[in-house]
Amino acid sequence: MNQKDIRTSSDPDLAGSYAAMLRAARSAEDLAIKTNTSVLVSLDGKDVELKAEDLIQLRKQESSN
Repeated sequence: MNQKDIRTSSDPDLAGSYAAMLRAARSAEDLAIKTNTSVLVSLDGKDVELKAEDLIQLRKQESSN
């Protein structure tokens, strides 16, 4: 797997796709919170289910930092 940071690509569409993926992830989290459902994410190569309450706690931690 290529470990090169996509944000450093000379292709502006490819470089911008990183920000787009972050926005999409944030949108999925927002929807999970609104509908009290879970999202599945990959952390350190493992699939992890984050429930709405977990996402709310993570948001609180982000805002306090």
